Amino acid sequence: MKILVLISVFLFSVTLLFSQTEQIEKLQRQRQAIQEDIRNTNKLYLDVKKQTTTILDRINLINKQISSRRELIDVQRKEVEALTREEARLQKEIERLQIELKKKQDNYADAIKGMVNQKFNQNKLLFILSGKSFGESIRRMQYLREYSKWQKSQAEEIKKQNTEIASKHNAIAQAKVDKLKVLESMQQERQKLESEEQSYQLEVSQVRGKEEQLRKELQNKQRQDNQLNNQIEKLIAEEVARLEREAEAQRLAEAQRLAEAAKRQEVEKKADKKEETKEVEAVEEKEVSPSRGVAPSIGTSTSTASTESFNLSKDFASNRGRLPMPVAGTSSVVGNFGTKQHKEWNITTNSNGIDIQAERGADIRSVFDGEVSKVFSFPGSNTCVIVRHGEYYTFYANIFDLFVKQGDKVKTGQSLGRIFTDPDTGVSTMHFQLWQKTSKLNPAPWLSR
Repeated sequence: MKILVLISVFLFSVTLLFSQTEQIEKLQRQRQAIQEDIRNTNKLYLDVKKQTTTILDRINLINKQISSRRELIDVQRKEVEALTREEARLQKEIERLQIELKKKQDNYADAIKGMVNQKFNQNKLLFILSGKSFGESIRRMQYLREYSKWQKSQAEEIKKQNTEIASKHNAIAQAKVDKLKVLESMQQERQKLESEEQSYQLEVSQVRGKEEQLRKELQNKQRQDNQLNNQIEKLIAEEVARLEREAEAQRLAEAQRLAEAAKRQEVEKKADKKEETKEVEAVEEKEVSPSRGVAPSIGTSTSTASTESFNLSKDFASNRGRLPMPVAGTSSVVGNFGTKQHKEWNITTNSNGIDIQAERGADIRSVFDGEVSKVFSFPGSNTCVIVRHGEYYTFYANIFDLFVKQGDKVKTGQSLGRIFTDPDTGVSTMHFQLWQKTSKLNPAPWLSR
């Protein structure tokens, strides 16, 4: 029972160690990803500040920067908490190891003391030979051999335990250093956040008195977005309906083929039976004549197109969180999926996808293998492309230099065209959507950061 308890405690400790380490590593990866995102947004903001006369673009980028900075500070706070827990866990480990070490050292010291008192080293041979019988002498010799092995193993364990304790002390020291670095970084990020919030207020103050004009701009953009969304929904619904009709037609054709094959098989069986009866009557020998042929097998065949579509859908779904950004180079998500309340202009907007700002002339690229389903133009969005990935669809808007056409097969990362840059503002923004049949999905969780 005691052994089972010890094993349970050991397994729990190992599980706790790995989960704690994994959490710290995960938080570190999140921190690095957010920091990269902030650097990208800052670069785009500086470019926009030089080129654009439209303050909305600058406000959007500062808003994104502030949001990312707050997220970064929150991740850093969690990282500090995780490192603090790691310190406490390591300290408990050290205390446990020190208790075990003390017991081993005491046992070893007692053993050495007993050997000295009994003068085993000088009297080993005498101890063996003084046995009352030959068998007892052999047992004494085996005992001394095992005792010697135990001594060596105890010495090795004590040495190993000391090394492990030293390693834990080093780990605590490193955790303290890491925590101090994160705390210092947090302080710097808070100062940057304060500066960005001041910049935001400054930008907003410059549009005092122009709220109505900006509100109309947002309303006009929302109206265009709604019209575009209706067009996308209509095109995808038509495509889904067409594919379902084709699949149903294939299913019916397959069912008819199987029915006809079964009918032919039944007719041939009857013909074989009738001929066999005639042969039995005509031939005196009781030989059974063989069947004239083998009926065609009735197998279930699945259309290649349906299989490919299923596999592509499965592969696409399994890559959630690992799809590349739909635009190459430095980029930043400046418009999120769903409903957004613009407090400054007292207006609510809704988006079926995300807006991504990128560098001038950047390539817009397919996020996964697929087929170009639709290519069309739309006012305010330039050229738009829909790519089908089985039952999933991705939509790319604001392309000005198109590289593909409807029906083309595309690979992950393949360029569809170049991003359009607004000549008045110098801003390059694309719109990206993700659909599963006729259901719209938030693309952000599907993309790798």
